[in-house]
Amino acid sequence: MTPVGPAMKPILSDLPSAFSLLTRIPMPAHPHSGAASAWAWPLVGLVIGGFAAVLLWLGGLLSLPPGIQAAAALALMAMLTGGLHEDGLADTADGLFGGRDPERRLEIMKDSHIGSFGTLALVLVTLASWSALTSLIGSGRAMPALLIAAAISRAPMAMIMAVLPAARKNGISATSGRPAIATALLAVVLALTLTFSLGGLAASPVLLAVLLVTVPLALSARARIGGQTGDILGASQQLAFAAALAVLA
Repeated sequence: MTPVGPAMKPILSDLPSAFSLLTRIPMPAHPHSGAASAWAWPLVGLVIGGFAAVLLWLGGLLSLPPGIQAAAALALMAMLTGGLHEDGLADTADGLFGGRDPERRLEIMKDSHIGSFGTLALVLVTLASWSALTSLIGSGRAMPALLIAAAISRAPMAMIMAVLPAARKNGISATSGRPAIATALLAVVLALTLTFSLGGLAASPVLLAVLLVTVPLALSARARIGGQTGDILGASQQLAFAAALAVLA
């Protein structure tokens, strides 16, 4: 058996670590690299989007209505991640808009209960994703769009995690460490490579849409809680995903 070279060892560690951190997909035993695996997060999104795309293909074979196909695809993606990002979106909305000071906002975000802001955010953003995906299914362009949105929406998580400090000393974001800027930039490059490979230059507006929803979120998090948390990262993914689908639709 050919020994694994030194250059391959980080890759073989980072890939399963990325899947273990962001999904419920079983992985073989491996050393966990935490935030160092952030460069691979767009690949995780691509795989999740791939599973959903297969479901859309099956739905098309069964001639299911576009709305049912879109709902099933979104449900599958949430199941594969354990609702990680959806939970982050709801907690972020409750915390950033429901507290009067950073400590109270972080306390609200840690609470497992969902409030009115969180409910509204979850319903409206999911509805936006569903509406865009339904439109894409009707036009026959859903599969590449789904892959693009799933991949590029994971890049802002890496960048926000790299540029903002952890707002609390515990939690997923803090315990995973902080990726180097180079690691986050590699995630961005990988996400853009996948985006343009699947959608060509016509997919360029997707990048602008993702920036328009995630940059204000990052600035708000820095101003209102002093940094980022796992919930903020999850919210960035959900907003970027919905924005990307909307532009592609």
